[in-house]
Amino acid sequence: MHDTSPGNTARPSRRTVLAATAGVTAAVTVGGAAHADSGPSDKQLGALISRMTLEEKVGQLFVMRAYGHSATAPDQADIDANLNEIGVRTAAELIAKYRVGGIIYFTWAHNTRNPRQIAELSNGIQRASLGRPRGLPAIIATDQEHGAVCRIGKPATLFPGAMAIGAGGSRADARTLGRISGAELRAMGVNQDYSPDADVNVNPANPVIGVRSFGADPDAVAALVAAEVTGYQSAGVAATTKHFPGHGDTAVDSHYGFPVITHSRDQWEKLDAVPFRAAIRAGIDSIMTAHIQFPALDDSGDPATLSRPILTGILRGELAYDGVVVTDSLGMEGVRTKYGDDRVPVLALKAGVDQLLNPPKLDVAWNAVLTAVREGELTEARLDESVLRILRLKARLGLFDDPYADAERVGRTVGTAAHLATADRIAERTTTLLVNEGGVLPLSHRTQRNVLVVGADPASPSGTTGPPTGVLAAALTELGFTATALSTGTDPSADAVAKAVAAARDADAVVVGTYNVSAASTQKSLVEQLLATGKPVVAVAVRNPYDVAQLPSVPACLATYSWTDVELRAAARVIAGRVAPRGRLPVPVQRADDPARVLYPIGHGLTY
Repeated sequence: MHDTSPGNTARPSRRTVLAATAGVTAAVTVGGAAHADSGPSDKQLGALISRMTLEEKVGQLFVMRAYGHSATAPDQADIDANLNEIGVRTAAELIAKYRVGGIIYFTWAHNTRNPRQIAELSNGIQRASLGRPRGLPAIIATDQEHGAVCRIGKPATLFPGAMAIGAGGSRADARTLGRISGAELRAMGVNQDYSPDADVNVNPANPVIGVRSFGADPDAVAALVAAEVTGYQSAGVAATTKHFPGHGDTAVDSHYGFPVITHSRDQWEKLDAVPFRAAIRAGIDSIMTAHIQFPALDDSGDPATLSRPILTGILRGELAYDGVVVTDSLGMEGVRTKYGDDRVPVLALKAGVDQLLNPPKLDVAWNAVLTAVREGELTEARLDESVLRILRLKARLGLFDDPYADAERVGRTVGTAAHLATADRIAERTTTLLVNEGGVLPLSHRTQRNVLVVGADPASPSGTTGPPTGVLAAALTELGFTATALSTGTDPSADAVAKAVAAARDADAVVVGTYNVSAASTQKSLVEQLLATGKPVVAVAVRNPYDVAQLPSVPACLATYSWTDVELRAAARVIAGRVAPRGRLPVPVQRADDPARVLYPIGHGLTY
């Protein structure tokens, strides 16, 4: 069941929105275009802030999850989850109780079923927020990075992820991705995207960034970050670079641990800082903090999210950034290791943060901030600074003018044939041919008609794509082959390997999808035993390109950098020879037997 109150399926008029924000005055409205040059002055926004209660100011600082496909009538299971975790039944009740400034969408929270439903949910959230006394439009955010992290799936257009874009190396493609993805998000009522990732991934063992990064060269990463930021913001969506001051060199996932970055200050300047400086020059709307220790920048042992030397001293001071600073999720272990959930939001605000993202217990966090102001640890003036930045962003996005999506027309923008075709063409420019001994590729559908596709089938990032072996097999069949899929998993058993080897004997060629192959991985045994059949074997590394180092005998290897359909279909076209591989490694691949030596350098990539 969707929201059915007025303004949900029909786009509310501009007059309706202005009436709901009457306390802002007509002078605070901005034109319909995002990032309008004219808009409310700080004095006008300050007058609005002066009329807000302390509780309303505290609420504006929070961006919170809410379960359900509807703002007012979610499914009973989602009502129960909301009651259990937040103490409210719906997103509308969340806004009424805590006056939160924003909502974040997740697939697992059942916010993202389909484009029209998302637009209606967004409208329900805006209506709930604007309907309160002194109501304000809401920030509606999500993590739509594309590739390995994607909250909104098909039929929306899904692009290759960041490392694939890095392999393509085209700033125009990065800008186009941002523009199209931004237009589709805005059509669904989403006005802030926690993307692009500005981390420089120099650690192949990085478990949390990896292919979410554009690569290992800071200047190349910086150029693509700036281009994607420009694309998103031209479409009326606030882009968010992350994870400041740089999460690219860690072997610990900050969701589950507390990483330490050991770079020197000079290394930080030359490596980690470069893409963030480029984003700031490009006019980035928001920057997300990292839950990491960075002793060279702050030796207190505090995570960067809670570090005044890093956020106020460096980001605000040295980098001269005065946009919105948002924390990474406050439910992650990296920010909860040293301090309790009641201290984290207060310390984040003292450090220089503006938006507090998704605390595990909102009542604890919200009341902690309120108490800190009432008891003098935080001043109300300090809150006013952050509320002003948040309202500036809302005004720049045109939310005081019209925050609503047009649910009736969402299909005219989201997942159009032109957008999908553009994503396919971009993907073709990213597929990277790492090895091709003896000209194994391209395969011929005339002499190698029967193709077996085996390998890993990791879960879809958005829940709407895959499984990878099936997608590759279907794409190859469309290209004239007779392809059969056989999933063997990320840790194939001896029985699964035996079944794959038996099936390979009846095939003319074998394509094997690999996923994060390690020295001890049974995926290596799968590939070796397939090679022993004497049939041509093509490995497709569907996540990390580093897999190729663990597969020294494989005669042909492609890297796709992610396992979503758009990248796999492009790989199939390369395998079939319909397009030539054009991608170039954006990261070096070290030798498996001697990691100090480079097997394939940045820029490596074959073609035919």
